[in-house]
Amino acid sequence: MGDSKLGFTRRRLLKTLGAASVTLAAAQIFGEPNAAGQEPSGLQPAPEFTGPGANPYWTSPGQFATYPQKAPLILLTDRPVQLETPRHYFLSTFTPNDAFFVRWHLQTIPNAVDLKEWRLHVEGNVERPLTLSFPELVARFKSVSVAAVNQCSGNSRSRLQPRVAGGQWGNGAMGNAAWTGVKLREILDAAGVKSGSVQVQFEGLDRGLGPKGFGSNRFLKSLDLTNPVIDECLVAYAMNGEPLPMLNGFPVRLIVPGYFATYYVKSLSWIRVLDTPDDNFWMKAAYRIPDAPRGNTTPEDMKSGKVATVPIARMPVRSFLISPDGSTKIPAGFPLRLRGIAFSGYGGMKKVEVSTDNGANWSEARLGPDEGEYSFRTWSLDWTPKSAGRHPLAVRATDAKGNVQPDEGVWNPGGYLWNKIERQEIVVGDAS
Repeated sequence: MGDSKLGFTRRRLLKTLGAASVTLAAAQIFGEPNAAGQEPSGLQPAPEFTGPGANPYWTSPGQFATYPQKAPLILLTDRPVQLETPRHYFLSTFTPNDAFFVRWHLQTIPNAVDLKEWRLHVEGNVERPLTLSFPELVARFKSVSVAAVNQCSGNSRSRLQPRVAGGQWGNGAMGNAAWTGVKLREILDAAGVKSGSVQVQFEGLDRGLGPKGFGSNRFLKSLDLTNPVIDECLVAYAMNGEPLPMLNGFPVRLIVPGYFATYYVKSLSWIRVLDTPDDNFWMKAAYRIPDAPRGNTTPEDMKSGKVATVPIARMPVRSFLISPDGSTKIPAGFPLRLRGIAFSGYGGMKKVEVSTDNGANWSEARLGPDEGEYSFRTWSLDWTPKSAGRHPLAVRATDAKGNVQPDEGVWNPGGYLWNKIERQEIVVGDAS
């Protein structure tokens, strides 16, 4: 279907990895030869975006960086690594692995994983603790695939006013992949969850100091065992038909369809069943939103200390115009095909609408192939600008649950949940 990536097989994976006997040294991440045997190009000045309608939220200030297994991506920080995907990569349903955004929380991340030594540990309040090698994980459980958007909770944080602390992402802290792996529920069933269990906790291989004065040196996330999303979660060993890049979580990462990326634990190596709620920093203090519609509040209310918060969870409905990007003047009468993507953590797309007059009137766009309810959905609309001038285009989406993208911003101290209707100005010149 379309550019589907869901036909991946375990046999192909093990052949690619040499029957799990390799050491993936993809992460000669800091200055050593990359996977292709080439010297990394290092940091380069960001190109100048000088078009009349360039969108600063797609072209974050800073430098482009080339890391192993990665195309040049927008560098936000290097300790921890945060790399943003440039706009043009979102013209298709699936985001290329080498262009997929990167966000780690702690300073020390795995540079290489020897699959002969690596194990996935399933422990805690279980009847039968498991220690699974990579081949055992792949062979013991049924292989399944799901297309799901992986979006940083702070995607578009640079748009909030007043500004808030954290990585000042544009709109590119997201990507969509076909994830292949095994069902988390099957692993838990194999271990035998004991009575009285309340949550399942996940931990990867990254280590180091967290936020100053607060953070743990381990990144830990948990989900309630009563949460229906548990039955949709995967422990993924492939994305888009290939092994995960090191920077995106090799050898396996947790996939929580519909949820923000904070739960997509990379280099997953421990699954723990807990009999008491997880109160570690990354659950009790971090990644929490006001318990209010859209997670919205004000700086004044936050100062009062009376705003109740809850852990961030599902992604709100969003849509984007990808092309044209406003960098080129368009002649009047020139036919254009407007193209973009839409998605929601609450189900697939019902419709996408586009306005060429700043929201006064809306036209329904054509939807592209449906790769699943948690995937990007491409859309397109043909438009011929009739007159010269500045034309503000807007796009909004409605998901299968009836949630409509709003035209109001949001504010919270974490800089989360931005999903305001996107606008792009197109400059149209005289046909002559």
